[in-house]
Amino acid sequence: MVYLALVLLAAVGLTISSYFTAVAYGWIDPTEKWIPSFCRMGEQTCSRVIHSPRARVFGLPNSLLGQLFYLAILAAVLADLIFLKPYIWLFLSAGFLTVLLGIYLSYSLLYLTRIRCVLCFTSHAINGIIFLILLLGR
Repeated sequence: MVYLALVLLAAVGLTISSYFTAVAYGWIDPTEKWIPSFCRMGEQTCSRVIHSPRARVFGLPNSLLGQLFYLAILAAVLADLIFLKPYIWLFLSAGFLTVLLGIYLSYSLLYLTRIRCVLCFTSHAINGIIFLILLLGR
């Protein structure tokens, strides 16, 4: 059950972060009609968030780092390595950092950028839940 939860959460997180990465690099237009309305990014919504200075860590889009995190979670779960001692500490550390970054970015969304980005908050919540699962599952 824990593995299934991690796979589902990582898959949703990977989908969201892949979408953000594609928009950040200009691979897709976030206003396309095929994109569900709650995901479309207007000038004053998530699109502004993706292009803000806080949307990059080490020069890379946060969403790209998210993709790497979710892919690592999926690979570790599928290989049945995630809860082994040398790996769990790596994932707990990465998860803790994603939670800290998510808290800062949520604060930034609410009080600095003043944008309610549903997908952003969803991905921050996913990171928090993944971290709790890893912490309690070890």
